[in-house]
Amino acid sequence: MAWSIPASVIPEEVAGIRARLAPPPAIRPGREPESPGLWLAAWRRLIKKPAAVISLVYIVGLILVAVFAPYLAPFKFDLQNYDVVRLNPGSPGHLLGTDALGRDILSRMIYGTRVSMTVAGVVLAIEVVAGMTLGSLAAYYGGWADMLIMRLTDIMFAFPDLLLAILIMGIRGPGLGNLFFAISVVSWPGLARLVRGQVLALKESEFVLAARSLGTGDSRIILRHLVPNVLSPVLVSATQGLAGVILTEASLSFLGIGIRPPQPSWGSMINDMISFVYSQPVLLIGPSVILACTVLAFNFLGDGLRDALDPRLKH
Repeated sequence: MAWSIPASVIPEEVAGIRARLAPPPAIRPGREPESPGLWLAAWRRLIKKPAAVISLVYIVGLILVAVFAPYLAPFKFDLQNYDVVRLNPGSPGHLLGTDALGRDILSRMIYGTRVSMTVAGVVLAIEVVAGMTLGSLAAYYGGWADMLIMRLTDIMFAFPDLLLAILIMGIRGPGLGNLFFAISVVSWPGLARLVRGQVLALKESEFVLAARSLGTGDSRIILRHLVPNVLSPVLVSATQGLAGVILTEASLSFLGIGIRPPQPSWGSMINDMISFVYSQPVLLIGPSVILACTVLAFNFLGDGLRDALDPRLKH
């Protein structure tokens, strides 16, 4: 028979003992709500912002248009219709009309989307890799590496981006590969400086010191511990920077030193139509509007990502 103490003798002590000895209540799986992860919580905050959502849908639509351009364009971008070899904003079979050489404007706008999205994607990859690598190395090692990389970025910042890109394209000549190189050269310094500042704030953190005390190598600390913690500001900066990349490509093509003709670009199309702005202004609207909407979409999406990835926001 189990011996027990009457609760009436010392009620407070016995009640405390029973409470401590009682088994914990059974936890039913799936009943406790789990807190969402960082990226899921950021996504939930992002979809609450109409401007960012509309911009994201628009950008995804542009990417799909760029991928399926040969199937969506009614004509080849360099196909000339000799029956309408004149500025014609309403030719039969040409929704947006034809240019001075009889080429379909809608088809050239669709193929121009492929050029802009390709330049944006390639430059983004080069900018992120170069900026994160140089910025991380400068902040983590410091000393002469930091001084050398930061002085290089200071030299790059001394030149206006567009003028430096014009200089590079003037030396190397027009072409898609040279366009990748010129815009990438002027794009990485800002991201490198951003990553350097973030890594400087993190490299003395407890988790980094713990990993270093366990004998973890420098490359593993940078790749596994520091880089993942700077992805949020890098993503925001890169998204907003894509607007400048597309605008720089259009500017270079407008000046005739970007894409080689007859490959279409929104900038080169605007240049072709600018002299007819008073006689046939309708032909200038298409490429101008889509360029402006694309730049605004990347800016709005970047603003939405900045707010969504801010850890201080709870809703």
